Amino acid sequence: MIEIATSPSTTTLVVAGDLDLTERDQFPEIAARVVGLRRQLVVVDMCRVSFMDSTGAAFLISLADAGRKRGGATVLRGCKERHLFVLEVCGALDLFRIDREHQCDLSESTGTLYVVPESGAEA
Repeated sequence: MIEIATSPSTTTLVVAGDLDLTERDQFPEIAARVVGLRRQLVVVDMCRVSFMDSTGAAFLISLADAGRKRGGATVLRGCKERHLFVLEVCGALDLFRIDREHQCDLSESTGTLYVVPESGAEA
């Protein structure tokens, strides 16, 4: 599941579960929403990501690339070393700012503007 929250200057995506091939059908819709919000800073909270493959990495790369074209930045926070490794293997780690200091309170809730249902779930 991916939640999207906004502030005047930032779009935050909170990702939970797997960011992989099985979730790819929701990526274009999420990317379109994020790009449409036109915020300079996109923060991707990866604290709750259990697995990411190259398809998930490609999704993150597309977000970072779209942000860069507008002069913005994409920050990954709470990203595990194995997820950074996938981005490194894809040759894309330099597209992101990495927040290594962030520690999620896994019990906290975000103010959600939009929730993308998991694949196969009804909206």
